[in-house]
Amino acid sequence: MTKTLALTGNEAGAFALKQIDPDVVPAYPITPQTELMQTFSQYVSDGTVQTEMILVESEHSAMSAAVGASAAGARVMSATSANGLALMWEIVYIASSSRLPIVLAVVNRALSGPINIHCDHADSMGCRDAGWIQLYGENPQEVYDNMIQAVRIGEHKDVLLPVMTTHDGFIISHTVERVDVLEDDEVKKFVGEYSSRYPLLDTSHPVTYGPLDLQDYYFEHKKQQAEAMKNAREVILEVGREYGKLSGRSYGFFDEYQTADADYIVIALGSTAGTAKAAVDEMRERGEKVGVIKLRVFRPFPAPELVKALSGAKAVAVLDRSEGFNAVAGPVFAEVRSALYRKSSLPVSGYIYGLGGRDITP
Repeated sequence: MTKTLALTGNEAGAFALKQIDPDVVPAYPITPQTELMQTFSQYVSDGTVQTEMILVESEHSAMSAAVGASAAGARVMSATSANGLALMWEIVYIASSSRLPIVLAVVNRALSGPINIHCDHADSMGCRDAGWIQLYGENPQEVYDNMIQAVRIGEHKDVLLPVMTTHDGFIISHTVERVDVLEDDEVKKFVGEYSSRYPLLDTSHPVTYGPLDLQDYYFEHKKQQAEAMKNAREVILEVGREYGKLSGRSYGFFDEYQTADADYIVIALGSTAGTAKAAVDEMRERGEKVGVIKLRVFRPFPAPELVKALSGAKAVAVLDRSEGFNAVAGPVFAEVRSALYRKSSLPVSGYIYGLGGRDITP
């Protein structure tokens, strides 16, 4: 049973948090994420949730508290943006290497400097190799849906990795749209009760987190992380299918729009995918065979599936909302071109756009 609400992207994220009712939420405000945690803090104040909310003095402390609480055995979620995520950097790697299924909502914003509060993907793309699963949302509906699924994905016994859900600052975070939400008990049943496999507070089965790891074991632990990321591929699809049965909205690695007979395909992430779809509709009216692939999952990168989806195209354009500073193109372009290497002679062009919130129009 669903009901329809008018919510901003941040409100949709807070509503999902309310229904999940995590054990611990450490948070520090930063634009444009602030509204998300401010809205959730009202649920805490009203007694709507049982969450212990920890208001800390910095984002570094927020992620540190998240790691400590998760290691202790709690279900932990948080949110941040831009330089807040940059300040978390050290602990972001510790969260993934400790195999802690923390869920972090990143409201995408340009990194300083120069200082800018508007959207691009420099913050989350900077964490693309940090060992976190990454899900990108196009609209408030996907903000809501991705956060609920992220809990199940990260906590799966074959994964046990942190998950970063992202949505574009202001254009999604502060824009009101229709969001179809599930009943509270449906969400509770879907995510289930969390039971940590290796909690620090289980004194009958003592464990150690964060030990010194030298040449004898460091390599093995990194290999285990890499295997967990591979395992996440099937888990993401399983959870997406199960969520589809519950909500009527199924999710995979990416969505295809008008690609069946497309000669030219655009690949985009986040809110831009909606603009790209509008452009495709206009071009189709002129008889041009174009389509869009909206990439939802960036980590793990769905290379085999993407190669198959592009197999009928004559050329591909990849839109990056962050600059990789590799003197070639952006990070999404690099992944797509790598996926196609030795598997296709398809021409691929990369385009940097929208840095610092600059508009893109059809």
